[in-house]
Amino acid sequence: MPIEFTHVPGKTHPADSTVPFFYDFAETATKLSLIENIGFQKIVVDDPAGLLTNMDIAARALDRTSSLEVVLTHWTGVIEPTVAARQLAALDAKSGARLSLRMLSEPLNDDDAETRPVGHTVVWQRIDEYLALLKRLWSNDRPFDHEGAFYSVKGGYVPRKGPTVADVTLRMGGQSGTALKVAGRHADVFELAPGSLNEIRQLMERVRSAAAEHGRAHKLRFALPVRIRSEDNAAVSCQKAVEIAGPPAQIALSLLPYAALGIEEFMIVGIDRPREIAMAGRETIALLRNTLARREADVPQPEAFAPRVIREARAGGTAATCLR
Repeated sequence: MPIEFTHVPGKTHPADSTVPFFYDFAETATKLSLIENIGFQKIVVDDPAGLLTNMDIAARALDRTSSLEVVLTHWTGVIEPTVAARQLAALDAKSGARLSLRMLSEPLNDDDAETRPVGHTVVWQRIDEYLALLKRLWSNDRPFDHEGAFYSVKGGYVPRKGPTVADVTLRMGGQSGTALKVAGRHADVFELAPGSLNEIRQLMERVRSAAAEHGRAHKLRFALPVRIRSEDNAAVSCQKAVEIAGPPAQIALSLLPYAALGIEEFMIVGIDRPREIAMAGRETIALLRNTLARREADVPQPEAFAPRVIREARAGGTAATCLR
């Protein structure tokens, strides 16, 4: 079972903890090189300045790396789908197919209630139409018209699109039935919510069921956000990620039961300084991959692998793990 690791940047300015990871791109370029070389396959771009800034950061990150996949965080309602399709197609072509798109639901507030759809179901219906349009714009060979509930397109067409843009990986998340219905139709990677092992297993089953309605259950991969904390901060409450503290070997052991569920990607939060990145790559990532390889070699029957590693991880660990 191949395991991938994604770096999710935090805020690391030495004088101001509110300044994001990409505040100084000269410094960031050095970190990107380390992240790429130490064992990560992807990096998330999710700047608080918004979508257009994210697109600029993604382009610069792609310029300064050779194999790292850039996961671009994206929202509907910021730019029209025809404009987004052209810009994303250009980024994908420039990167050599190293771009993936992470679709989040729209942040709604009272100020933009008049211009944005209001209500959970309507938000996801808009995302559904937006993604359907992106896919059509990336794959069509002639202009087309579209008249939908949220978007009107006349002569929609993306010229000079590369051969891989129609295969851009789409990443989504959510827990409601409406969100899972849209994710089942579009998502290639589903980002899971934190919870107990049983809760995560149940969510994975719901996602697969939603994808199966579109004949896509076999196309889904699952990613889990994981926040790594130092041992002395282990008691701090979790925020949007399974949270683990302890020495690198214990952290790797604590991730085994999640890998056994079928999770193929860990989105690592909380390691932004070069020393932390290097240690995670040399120790935690390497240990987890090596341990999984040994366990799978020892247990050839796939159905026996998950129960065994879950039992062993529960029995052997002292890592502090927060699961909600």
